[in-house]
Amino acid sequence: MKKVSSTSIWIVVFVLMIFAILALLETNKNVSTISVDKFQEYWVKKEVKSVQVSEDKTVAGELNNGTKYETVVPIQRLMQVMDKYPNVSVKETYVKPATMPMWLQIVPTLLIILMLVAFWFMYMQQSQGGGGGGNRGVMNFGKSRAKIATPDKKKVTFDDVAGEDEEKEELAEVVDFLKQPKRYLEAGARIPKGILLIGPPGTGKTLLARAVSGEAGVPFYSISGSDFVEMFVGVGASRVRDLFEQAKKSAPCIIFIDEIDAVGRQRGAGVGGGHDEREQTLNQLLVEMDGFGVNEGIIMIAATNRPDILDPALLRPGRFDRHILVGAPDVKGREEILKVHSKNKHLADEVKLDVLAKRTPGFTGADLENLMNEAALLTVRNNKKIIEMQELDEAVTRVIAGPEKKSKVISEKDRKLTAYHEAGHAVVMKYSPLSDPIHQISIIPRGMAGGYTMHLPEEDTAYTSKLKLKDEIVGLLGGRVAEKLILHDISTGAKNDIDRASAIARKMIMEYGMSDELGPISFGNDHNEVFLGRDLGKSRNFSEEIANKIDSEVKAIIDEAYAKAEKILAEHVSKLHAVAQELLIKEKLEGTDFEAIIARTETEEVAKSESSDIELSKS
Repeated sequence: MKKVSSTSIWIVVFVLMIFAILALLETNKNVSTISVDKFQEYWVKKEVKSVQVSEDKTVAGELNNGTKYETVVPIQRLMQVMDKYPNVSVKETYVKPATMPMWLQIVPTLLIILMLVAFWFMYMQQSQGGGGGGNRGVMNFGKSRAKIATPDKKKVTFDDVAGEDEEKEELAEVVDFLKQPKRYLEAGARIPKGILLIGPPGTGKTLLARAVSGEAGVPFYSISGSDFVEMFVGVGASRVRDLFEQAKKSAPCIIFIDEIDAVGRQRGAGVGGGHDEREQTLNQLLVEMDGFGVNEGIIMIAATNRPDILDPALLRPGRFDRHILVGAPDVKGREEILKVHSKNKHLADEVKLDVLAKRTPGFTGADLENLMNEAALLTVRNNKKIIEMQELDEAVTRVIAGPEKKSKVISEKDRKLTAYHEAGHAVVMKYSPLSDPIHQISIIPRGMAGGYTMHLPEEDTAYTSKLKLKDEIVGLLGGRVAEKLILHDISTGAKNDIDRASAIARKMIMEYGMSDELGPISFGNDHNEVFLGRDLGKSRNFSEEIANKIDSEVKAIIDEAYAKAEKILAEHVSKLHAVAQELLIKEKLEGTDFEAIIARTETEEVAKSESSDIELSKS
């Protein structure tokens, strides 16, 4: 049952007061008010049954038909009418004016005063954050909106964070300092005033900060960078001051600012100058972190995935002394993360988390959590109680490419085109020495794709060679080449492949320095112009002549890859047909199925070749 707010109670009270006033002031609706002439007409016709005359000239009474009336008649005129047209049957009564008791007369005034007091009370409650509004009241507009997590609440510890051993080790010093500051002070050491967690989305930066709070057992203030930014100049700075004032009262404590890039962007950048409100907020944050004031016992932790746009003054030692990179986990880290997220799930004996970790290169902690949840949902959908490897494999594909669209109606012509397109990718990758092994091929639409060829690396790599990038481009162009070779036509289905191949080729020339003609030179650096937009902010630091050479080099890489893909498919066209026909029948092939088809086709080709040689020798 929902709790009734105080605002609702006051509204009900206000409505009841209005009804009470109306009830007191409302006149009797059964009495008919008539004019003096009408009263005289009733009197002459002898239709008046009774008359009650008050000293305030009010004449009331009842007619013969039972109707009650009321009018105001001057006494002299009333006497003239009664003397001129005497009516002895009329009951005459003379009374003093009716007066209400004193307490009843002052009730309306008291009610109005009470209403004003009630409205004032409601206004003060709302302005000070009452009525369930937290600290968002009018009078608390400049107050901090940070949420505080006290040590007695549910804790997240380092045991809940997996795959980030080095990061936890760096943060363990902060925890140890908060628990045993004497050890560090005796050695003349001080703990970092600020720790900046840097990494892509979903890698566990916020989770690490919560784990620090849970391990240290101190108050933990959490706030988003966007909570400081308002339309009115000075509000953000006021909230920063209030946040640190609250933190000082409960020191030692931790302040965690998520997405600090919302308030910590470089000052004075962008078209038309800076943003006054954001810059004033940042200035106040810089002062509070390392200014004339002393903030002993307050440790700042912030998270961002855009360290390149932060103000240099914010990143310097004394403010954020320690920068910790929280990247995507390796295969061992992924296995540990999967173990954490599978604690409350029933897995089949066939499920090997180490094998699953190898199949998910590049997955972040959030991706792996989503994977396990998707597998559990698929298990329920399939009316099972134990998660099997089948559901986990499907969950991996769902996370990468999205859900299947089996109900989508596809013409036979489009199915054939998709089958040869995906078979072209697979066969070209098979015979490109540095391409990753094929994991799955499908012509069932999934997400935005009409089909897909999924290849997964056998191991995590930190670097990518030039030859591997070239083979990747060859694999991407295999679909377009297969369409032209078999169907003698090309389609729009290769758009994404062409976009990716072109992007890789251009990066090879402009960013990686892999051009033999242009040499190891990087072209088109953005020079930290991060506020002008992705296209506008890329300054061009090369001439038109170099631009033409870059275009020529990119085209040369694409042409070379296209020619190589054509050669591979021309040599292995029988395998292309075999894989495409199998896809048209089964719609989806696993990596082992693909390898079996290739091996069977090669055996058939060898047998056919040997048969031909025997016939030639006989002849």
